[in-house]
Amino acid sequence: MIERIKAFFNDVKIELKKVNYPGKDELIGSTWVVIITVFIASFFLGFVDMILAKIVNMVAR
Repeated sequence: MIERIKAFFNDVKIELKKVNYPGKDELIGSTWVVIITVFIASFFLGFVDMILAKIVNMVAR
């Protein structure tokens, strides 16, 4: 059992050496894309929620 655990962590170590991590500029650019996308989606969903709430209030009267 111990040998299997050692083999597993050895395989993990080998696979982590193959990983291609992004550079600083690419990481910052991707972060900005995510932040802007989240803001756009939240404003859109807030607007749709507001419109649907008004429609439900009109129907409920």
